[in-house]
Amino acid sequence: MHPIQDTTTRPADDEALFESIAAALESQGYVILPAALPPALAASLLDCLAILEQDQFHTAGVGRGRDQVHNQFVRRNSIHWIEEDDIGSGPWLAWTTRLRLYLNRRLFLGLFSFESHLSLYQVGDFYRKHVDAFKGDSNRILSLVVYLNKGWEPDQGGELVIYDPQTQAELVKVIPGFGTLVLFLSEEFPHEVLPTQRDRHAVAGWFRLNTSINDAIDPPR
Repeated sequence: MHPIQDTTTRPADDEALFESIAAALESQGYVILPAALPPALAASLLDCLAILEQDQFHTAGVGRGRDQVHNQFVRRNSIHWIEEDDIGSGPWLAWTTRLRLYLNRRLFLGLFSFESHLSLYQVGDFYRKHVDAFKGDSNRILSLVVYLNKGWEPDQGGELVIYDPQTQAELVKVIPGFGTLVLFLSEEFPHEVLPTQRDRHAVAGWFRLNTSINDAIDPPR
């Protein structure tokens, strides 16, 4: 078990990074920042990952709520939803809250909440081409991925491929190297995860609008 480290970061430390994210989202709708995750935050996520037992991950499905199904031809990986009581999750949840508030001030996105999970892709796992939100659904607005893989080599697969929304041509391929940040508009960019040749760890998250109605609380996991 990794020792719990002091992961305190000052909000002022985030200003330049948050502005880089906002500027790229404003100009092109996506951003890839290699090794940009603050080191203390990366350490806290590794602590969270190290403490979790294998049986705390479950097979990921396709769809949401009652419509969710397991389809091994479309998606093959395991996830653990990050909760406030997970050891090591506090700095991550605080950082994503600061990012959400910054993007709301800077880009007027109206982001209301954030959800995220740790993901594990074992050898041979993949996720076929998909989008994170459907047009007009108004739930997931902005997708965020952080990679936690040290020493990743180009021949080990597991790349994230983002496609052009209009032409469907490959726009960019991202090696899942340690600390790399990826953000993109959830409704706009189809993407997939290529089969991996070694265990691949990441955090995937989504900034959302508030679409709860009466007793129907959004999101249904």
